[in-house]
Amino acid sequence: MDILQKLTEEFQVRPEQVQNVVALLDDGKTVPFIARYRKEMHGALDDQTIRKISERLKSLRNLEERKEEVRTAIENKGKLTDEIVQALAAAQTMVEVEDIYRPYKEKRRTRGSVARERGLEPLAALLMQQDPKTDPQAEAAAYINAELEVPDAAAAIQGAMDIIAEDIADDAKIRTDMRDLYQRFGTITSTAAADAPEEGVYTGYYAFECVMPRLHGHQVLALNRGEKEGILKVNIVTSEGLPERICTRDYVKNDSPAGQLVRDAACDAAKRLIIPSVIREVRAAVFEKACADAITVFASNLEQLLMQPPLRNTVTLGLDPGYRTGCKLAVVDGTGKVLDTGVIHATLPGANLKAAGKTVKDMVNRYGVTAVSIGNGTASRESESFIADLLPEFSHKVSYMVVSEAGASVYSASELAAEEFPEYDVSLRSAVSIARRLQDPLAELVKIDPKAIGVGQYQHDMPKAELQTALDGVVEKCVNAVGVDVNTASAPLLSHIAGISAAVAKNIVKYREDNGAFTTRKELLKVPKLGPKAYEQCAGFLRIPGGTQPLDNTAVHPESYEAAEALLGQFGYSLEDAGAGKLTGLADTVKKAGRKNIAEELHIGTYTLDDMIAELQKPGRDPRDLLPPPLLRSGDVMELKDLTPGMELMGTVRNIVDFGCFVDVGVHEDGLVHVSQMSDRFVKHPLEVVKIGDVVKVWVLDVDLKRSRISLTMKQGGKQKKK
Repeated sequence: MDILQKLTEEFQVRPEQVQNVVALLDDGKTVPFIARYRKEMHGALDDQTIRKISERLKSLRNLEERKEEVRTAIENKGKLTDEIVQALAAAQTMVEVEDIYRPYKEKRRTRGSVARERGLEPLAALLMQQDPKTDPQAEAAAYINAELEVPDAAAAIQGAMDIIAEDIADDAKIRTDMRDLYQRFGTITSTAAADAPEEGVYTGYYAFECVMPRLHGHQVLALNRGEKEGILKVNIVTSEGLPERICTRDYVKNDSPAGQLVRDAACDAAKRLIIPSVIREVRAAVFEKACADAITVFASNLEQLLMQPPLRNTVTLGLDPGYRTGCKLAVVDGTGKVLDTGVIHATLPGANLKAAGKTVKDMVNRYGVTAVSIGNGTASRESESFIADLLPEFSHKVSYMVVSEAGASVYSASELAAEEFPEYDVSLRSAVSIARRLQDPLAELVKIDPKAIGVGQYQHDMPKAELQTALDGVVEKCVNAVGVDVNTASAPLLSHIAGISAAVAKNIVKYREDNGAFTTRKELLKVPKLGPKAYEQCAGFLRIPGGTQPLDNTAVHPESYEAAEALLGQFGYSLEDAGAGKLTGLADTVKKAGRKNIAEELHIGTYTLDDMIAELQKPGRDPRDLLPPPLLRSGDVMELKDLTPGMELMGTVRNIVDFGCFVDVGVHEDGLVHVSQMSDRFVKHPLEVVKIGDVVKVWVLDVDLKRSRISLTMKQGGKQKKK
């Protein structure tokens, strides 16, 4: 297989684009670096495409490696033929390769292998000829052997049929056709196990059936989990007789006595050997696809969450709700520095709300708090109500927002949190994290394992390696897209910058602590273990505001500084003008002068020129600033019982799954907008319509107080379309 050609065809790009991307990846270049600083080589492919090429490249190389292993194994057995070599060369998937290898693979002791040990293979070959003149009973009599445990002709015939059944089961074409049958025409069914509870999350699957092509990913994941927990019994069925017909089609020649035995052996192969394993393979394949789709949604949700706009330069009060142990408070300034902490008791009946209110008001007034970030865990609703009642009593305008505290407890109990805040206990660290999540979601959430952040579906059922790789890629993409201030960034944040390992990130922080703030990017080369290769990868993503080189606070790579300075000088600008925001008309000026000619004069590509101009016009820009700000609240708190059908509300999308999205409308429970309620047009997946953090207008469809569930719609007026 020509891997480069295969990639070119699959991604529908030019051959040289694939060749250059593969060459850069093989040279150790990271995806963010390739996407941002080598656009001329790959034609400005986006980072997502480059990452997919990287993953597919690895998959195809693994496939070719396995083909070679199989070819060598078969050759060592002396069974390699031109047909096998051609079949391996044509194989497109691991399953096809394993089907080719199956007849030659070392097997555990089976009925067929035992029959071969007893010398019954010639009898099996004779029966396969299906000569009408053959008398199976008479021929089998010659194989009776007490020492070999073949006591009579019936045992000999059975052994021969076992050999035939295994040979048919090893037929790659039959297995391919059988898989196709179950994938295209099979019906997956599930029933409740004998001891399944009457109520629960799986009741919708107690009498479930769906044709395989229409099965949704979230259904696959639910069925697998329900089966794993012993609540569901799952199977795939197809039209009666079809599997047997596939097995007999190419092997049964006639209705002779021998032909009848071959037919029985083929049916045995279908029922005993092929169908169970094919069902496992088909279920594994749909599970793999469901996982891949779920990981894609999870990754998309995570990216949207990490790229939420920060609440800049805002003194924030973080409130970690609680009952018995009280609500933990932490005041954090606009840079994330902790100014004060405290504890109040305001959620249990009989609590001294006056004393608790005084504590909060003192903190708010003393430090100029303008935003309160409330965790959405236990006692969140009571805490929100308490803060909302206090709003009119503050000396200045204060708003609040309920934020997801998923993973806050994981972070607060981690070694990282202990190193960062050794003077605070676990609960106070959690309050700090909740405050910082509102201030800068990206900088705070990178400290937490993405799987603990709570976006997506069935994340604990996903293949760990694939999920971790995808989520790490998202974090890397987001951190590098935003860039980080090398003089304030934490080690966890720095470790996601292209080319910087966790160890080097710690070395950067230690160097900063020992020698003071970095004044130039070049100074990074003095950091232990940060050599020229790592510097090339990371430099463009690290910012140094107020340094001696203005370009160090932009995404312009040091390798392009000479070109950037020449560009500015050509049109009468200075580096200081870039920092002062005086280059707003630079793009138009270059366009008039001839963009391509200017790029040639500077010995750079047009992609690099365009990126350079964008950075010089807005040095230190943050792509998150283009998004709408978070929805802060300053009104009365509603409860579930306050909601009525038809009520119009504004809410924030908190999570997206295959079947819809969950929206925070200001009550303790998030409401579900089913995918069918997102638009009057057909919506294949919720990601076509919404993103995490979107502020949307919704209407209440239904409220289930008993199960604390809210059904919402995004269709105008809140009315369901008549069928």
